[in-house]
Amino acid sequence: MAELTINADDVRNALTDFAASYDPGSAERVEVGRVTTASDGIAKVEGLPSVMANELLRFEDGTLGLAQNLDTRDIGVVVLGDFAGIEEGQEVHRTGEILSVPVGDNFLGRVVDPLGQPIDDLGDIVPEGRRPLELQAPGVTQRQSVGEPMQTGMKAIDAMIPVGRGQRQLIIGDRQTGKTALAVDTIINQKDNWASGDVTKQVRCIYVAIGQKASTIAAVRQSLEEHGAMEYTTIVASPASDPAGFKYLAPYAGSAIGQHWMYGGKHVLVVFDDLSKQAEAYRAVSLLLRRPPGREAYPGDVFYLHSRLLERCAKLSDELGAGSMTGLPIIETKANDVSAYIPTNVISITDGQIFLQSDLFNANQRPAVDVGISVSRVGGSAQTKAMKKVSGTLKLELAQYRDMQAFAMFASDLDAATKQQLTRGARLMELLKQGQYAPYPVAEQVASVWAGTNGHLDAVPVEDVRRFEKEFLEYLRNRTDVLTTITQTGKLEESTFEALNTGIEDFKQGFFGQGEQLVGPGHEEHDALGEENVDQEKIVKQKR
Repeated sequence: MAELTINADDVRNALTDFAASYDPGSAERVEVGRVTTASDGIAKVEGLPSVMANELLRFEDGTLGLAQNLDTRDIGVVVLGDFAGIEEGQEVHRTGEILSVPVGDNFLGRVVDPLGQPIDDLGDIVPEGRRPLELQAPGVTQRQSVGEPMQTGMKAIDAMIPVGRGQRQLIIGDRQTGKTALAVDTIINQKDNWASGDVTKQVRCIYVAIGQKASTIAAVRQSLEEHGAMEYTTIVASPASDPAGFKYLAPYAGSAIGQHWMYGGKHVLVVFDDLSKQAEAYRAVSLLLRRPPGREAYPGDVFYLHSRLLERCAKLSDELGAGSMTGLPIIETKANDVSAYIPTNVISITDGQIFLQSDLFNANQRPAVDVGISVSRVGGSAQTKAMKKVSGTLKLELAQYRDMQAFAMFASDLDAATKQQLTRGARLMELLKQGQYAPYPVAEQVASVWAGTNGHLDAVPVEDVRRFEKEFLEYLRNRTDVLTTITQTGKLEESTFEALNTGIEDFKQGFFGQGEQLVGPGHEEHDALGEENVDQEKIVKQKR
């Protein structure tokens, strides 16, 4: 039998020729991973060595997942949807896409989930494009200082804690103190700007609901629709029934939709209601991913969670179109403790805070703004000249009133100046009360605050202050052009001051009655003392 010999050169040449002539056709290289474990909304996936951080992965049943932990052996994936159908051994495929949401004007008036999919049964939304959720915030040179007012319609805020376009203003307080109502009223107050058709005035609003009851979100939507505000508002909803991953991503989805408009030169208002629940959802996701816990079991990067979100709110430079995105993050405290971990984090990130006090709320002082610890770091630059002129002393007078009120509880004899401060302070507090869904135009706020700080309410009984204010504003609307002048100019000229003074004097005569004592309805009328009664005392001696 002949020996079998193999020539190495022949084998090499044959393999080279085969490789050179091979046509793979439609074959392509595909990375496939497999689920090793799946529970509590988190899946461990082996394989997929080229996966990117925050890349979307697709499971066998079509459910999406977000690649978070990129470990040596496996990947920690946050399941974005129902994870009941995900089982061990199933295949997982890459999509090659970083998490993004569709954006555009067609989202106005709609309710969407954190992935931008409509959930209001009004049909599909045709987007103008897509924007990544994890987008870098504008740099220092891309911004300009905040100088345009973002009117909330609340006298207590616009006068003392003004908010500007591009500012981050925290709303903080215990549960049931009116935080959401304040944000919704601010959205409703943009109605006139939207109706004007002026792009420089119009504000597109985004309400991000995180971890709330579905009934609460539906009530907010109904309120916005009833007041004609849904036309320029988008609701990004992640109710309490959603997985923790959705609640963690919802604020980023809302800000991405808003950034599309901001970079288009438009003005945006974003309400994050609330970031406490987002932090809790992120804590749950991080613990399930086996990330090391820190203070209060939050992960070490929980500060960065909120800072990279809120830094996206800005007033862009003129070169970038001068658009703006204003942020109203909401934080819920427990027992008015603002020194807890998450509240102090967000306070240090934002440009001021509006603190709502439960004691004031229960005392029927609504909005329950605690003027003492509420502050706006933007200050008067976010106010019109008229408002800045009339409200300059308001915060100081209320602070003095609070101090004097505490002192008066223990003092038996007060001097005239202290009594005057208490008298005016009580009326100013009453003046700042405001009903829900009843925002005030700027000109009417200016007239009301002017009347209070200039002593025109000092003689009005406290219980009649709001009736006086209502009828006075009605008088100005119908019989003078003062409010129109303030609206058009934004200033309080000397002639406007004179018209206000003349108007309020004329109004007071009609309100109280010519020559009568300043009392309101429900108060007893007392006859004036005659000359024979002045400075005389009568002692009656009775027998026992």
